[in-house]
Amino acid sequence: MPTPTPPLAGSTTGPTALRPLIDTVLTALHDGAHRRDGPLPAGGPDTITTRTRTATHPVIPEHGTDPHHALRTLITALTEGAADPAHPHCTAHLHTPPLALATAADLAASALNPSMDSWDQAPAASVLEADLTTALATEIYPHQPTPDALLTTGGTEANQLALLLARERNGPVQTICATNAHHSITRAAWLLGLPTPATIPAPTGVMDLAALDDALTHLHPPLLVTATAGTTDTGQIDPLADIADLCTTHGAELHIDAAYGGPLLFSPTHRGKIHGLDRAHSVTLDLHKLGWQPAPAGILAVPHHTHLHALHHQAPYLNAHDDTEAGLPDLLGRSLRTTRRPDALKIAVTLKALGRTGLADLIDRTITAAHHLADLIAQTPTLDLYDRPTISTVLFRPTNTDNTTVATIRRTLLTRGHAVLGRAHTDNRLWLKATLLNPHTTPHDLRTLLDLVTHLAHDLAEGNTPR
Repeated sequence: MPTPTPPLAGSTTGPTALRPLIDTVLTALHDGAHRRDGPLPAGGPDTITTRTRTATHPVIPEHGTDPHHALRTLITALTEGAADPAHPHCTAHLHTPPLALATAADLAASALNPSMDSWDQAPAASVLEADLTTALATEIYPHQPTPDALLTTGGTEANQLALLLARERNGPVQTICATNAHHSITRAAWLLGLPTPATIPAPTGVMDLAALDDALTHLHPPLLVTATAGTTDTGQIDPLADIADLCTTHGAELHIDAAYGGPLLFSPTHRGKIHGLDRAHSVTLDLHKLGWQPAPAGILAVPHHTHLHALHHQAPYLNAHDDTEAGLPDLLGRSLRTTRRPDALKIAVTLKALGRTGLADLIDRTITAAHHLADLIAQTPTLDLYDRPTISTVLFRPTNTDNTTVATIRRTLLTRGHAVLGRAHTDNRLWLKATLLNPHTTPHDLRTLLDLVTHLAHDLAEGNTPR
């Protein structure tokens, strides 16, 4: 008997085929999470590699298995071996736990599979993306008549596009950034053949204004300053309005990497922290951070849609001139990529379901949890707090501990599967980094996390070698 052709996800029959498969997926996600039973699988790289390969071998069998068996085997193994950003002790990175709502919307995007490079592949999705990007750009540039934005794979791509657009406007721009800038700025300059960015100090964690003024005075134009609203290590925000003033004085352009801090726009309580955002020539924003979207959900916003014209590209099979003249929307200049997923859908569904107040509540809850964690650290005699959180990043370390011990504590917690903490080197010391992004985190969760650190630090101080 010939092997039956697997069903497709689309059309009117697709949902019927998907329903039992999705049930298997959900069961596997549930079972894998219970097997892991924590923020990270215990055992370290060797143990996890062996277990995962045992479950998934052979990767390409001679004859396939039942679809449910394949889903159950691989998804259970991947879930058991996953870092779980929804666990309150998984706080190392800007690695958000996605909303169930956004994840469900992303399933629909995968089933429909529109490709955002031509209208005839994505008629409705192209309208949704255009409306969403305009709305998000208007949030950033409320006083501009024609702001626009592009969807990107994240901050790295958005920053690269920002430098590309600055180069196309001005020629080979000299970028100026501080030591707190994201690594993607230097990498983007390299990829685009631009001069190596001039790096100025950030002695307090944010860009030094006197050093910026000096650099703007002595470097030759064209100049592009890249400021940061939410640094990777500490979550601090550069003095955006003051930086914008200096750029205006010296005739320089300004790009703001607000991948982390940009969503504060939606919080009336915290939006003042990013005052001056609207004065940038371009802004990076990531909603797969403080927006709780499955990755990717990056954005590059500009104050005028004409700033994006440099990205226009013509391929006769996608945007023929006569099709464009006849009224078919031209999507090819909306990205450097050709095939693109409809990432606008999950974002639009989230915004429609939560509204401004719902998103603001998630942001405020998360920042409140970070301040509570800082309070607990400050009240614990055996722990040192680096500083109060600007957004939701908290740095701390055991008192009177050297950097080697701090690194050992972090790796031991990872290997045991007890906690996922990041690391940041600032103030000439190594710190444990907790980046809180889970609005469901409770004070008990935070106390338990600190207890894990303090107990392990005590054991190490007593000479007990962790295993």
